[in-house]
Amino acid sequence: MSLFLRKARLLGHLLRGAWTVGVRFPRATPEARHAMNRAWSLRMLELCGMKLVVHNDAARLDAGALVVSNHISWIDIYVINAWRPTPFVSKAEIRHWPLIGWFAQNLDTVFIEREKRSDARRIMHELAARLERGELMCVFPEGTTTDGFAIKPFHANMFQAPVSAGKPVQPICILYEDAQGRQSAAPAYIDDVSLKESLDALLKAGPITAHVYVGEAIEPGEDRRKLAARAQEAVGVALEAMRAPPAQPETARQFEQGTWVSTR
Repeated sequence: MSLFLRKARLLGHLLRGAWTVGVRFPRATPEARHAMNRAWSLRMLELCGMKLVVHNDAARLDAGALVVSNHISWIDIYVINAWRPTPFVSKAEIRHWPLIGWFAQNLDTVFIEREKRSDARRIMHELAARLERGELMCVFPEGTTTDGFAIKPFHANMFQAPVSAGKPVQPICILYEDAQGRQSAAPAYIDDVSLKESLDALLKAGPITAHVYVGEAIEPGEDRRKLAARAQEAVGVALEAMRAPPAQPETARQFEQGTWVSTR
């Protein structure tokens, strides 16, 4: 299939998603919105030539936790939502992206202006309030995207929210793998690469598997810096574990055609 046709299918999927959010979401229950978001995100991955494999999903928390992840690409958001839809904290610029920004606004995204220190305090208080209400939120504490081969230091600011709310942190790790079983940087959205260039590279890369490793919950304690360091270490350990050739079959789950199935 040509690159042009694949992009046209993606555009059609985005437009269908906009119709769903604008027309069906207002009348739907939270559970129904959750299911629609997951199904739409999974289809988004499929159209981008990806499948999703989740490791250690038994550790997943479904309420009152701050989810923290390494950050490689704009498509990380759809990978996480295909696993378990979760509102995000995102940089303010995304609000102005065509369609994607509109989606983000209507899916409870919290936007932050990073250059404003006062905005970080506002976001921290909003996150703490959401966690206290039993909601989930996801942040990318590296503060930038990377090629995925190493974990950058986690900024501690957002970790004040779970400390203040007394709620746990759930670390997760994303790794992209090519058809030959090697870690891939094709989805990376880094440096001066434009969104179009990033999408083109992803679509040309061939089949890619998005791996998500779900780490064990970390209790908040009383120090945001120690909490950030523990979360960073957990994500780094998960990255190395997914990179290493398995000594024995591992338990993972692959989401395909609406059903979880066993895989190695």
